[in-house]
Amino acid sequence: MLYRTLKRMIERGQTEGMEAKLDIFMASNKITAEEYTELMGMLPNKATTGTTEA
Repeated sequence: MLYRTLKRMIERGQTEGMEAKLDIFMASNKITAEEYTELMGMLPNKATTGTTEA
């Protein structure tokens, strides 16, 4: 399954270009929206970025 492969790659630190790959897989319905959200959250700097309210 593609999702498990992508997850394993991220866990191993193989994240070069991963955001673009995830975008493509999501757009082509190869992964679900839930899987996309989870995998994007696993990427470095993705889990900690976002809007901050002052």
